[in-house]
Amino acid sequence: MTAHAATAAAVSNAPMLRVQHLHKAFGDNLVLDDFNLEVGEGEFVSLIGPSGCGKTTALRIVAGLLGQTSGDIVVANKPSVGPSRDKAIVFQHFNLFPWRVARSNAEYGLEIQGMPADERHRIADQYLQLLGLSDAAHLYPSQLSGGQRQRVGIARALAIQPKLLLMDEPFGALDALTREHLQGMLLRICDERRLTVLFVTHSIDEAIYLSDRIVCMGVKPGRIIEEFTVGLPRPRTGYDFRVRPEYTTIRSRIWSLLQQQLELATG
Repeated sequence: MTAHAATAAAVSNAPMLRVQHLHKAFGDNLVLDDFNLEVGEGEFVSLIGPSGCGKTTALRIVAGLLGQTSGDIVVANKPSVGPSRDKAIVFQHFNLFPWRVARSNAEYGLEIQGMPADERHRIADQYLQLLGLSDAAHLYPSQLSGGQRQRVGIARALAIQPKLLLMDEPFGALDALTREHLQGMLLRICDERRLTVLFVTHSIDEAIYLSDRIVCMGVKPGRIIEEFTVGLPRPRTGYDFRVRPEYTTIRSRIWSLLQQQLELATG
């Protein structure tokens, strides 16, 4: 069995995340209209769409950082209201405590759970090593590059071993080379650990490279308009995915769809 087949076989039929009839309004402004989504265990799903379509709003509602007007969120077969240990989120901006070194930032979630210091040090060191940051464990955020700071943020999210990892354009503030490097690192970790991920991005290429499935959102109001299954073989870090005909086909279809929505958004 290939690595891709093994990964596909491992994805459970029961969804890790189920979002049902989600609506969100700010006053008279309907931001999300009947948003329905399922993410299977071990699946990587990206949300993509024009600015203002409600991608980040949906993600923040799933994370429990923002309340919905109506609708239900279920994580691991349990109603999910508010933040919980089952979920972790990585933001576009690094959100590290400047007075804490990398290790102390990475173990913050474990600390607020009341884990003893020795155990949380061990776990934080494990995830910093996984992300290539062992040598930076005792450095402050001001001493780290942007890519290193974002890796600390990812280590902090992974350290609590969430059932669902939420990522809001985590590489959007980085230069192109660092972004591609961290995309490959994230992809390897997801494949090795069967992470369940809901990922927000504006980049079609990023979505295709990382995802099992891409969910496209439309505007006025924000809603899901189409989904695409990405058929590129895994692992994807060993070849140039952009030369594959599957890439050209799906990118063209998504680009055309989003162009229509951009015209609506700016019209």
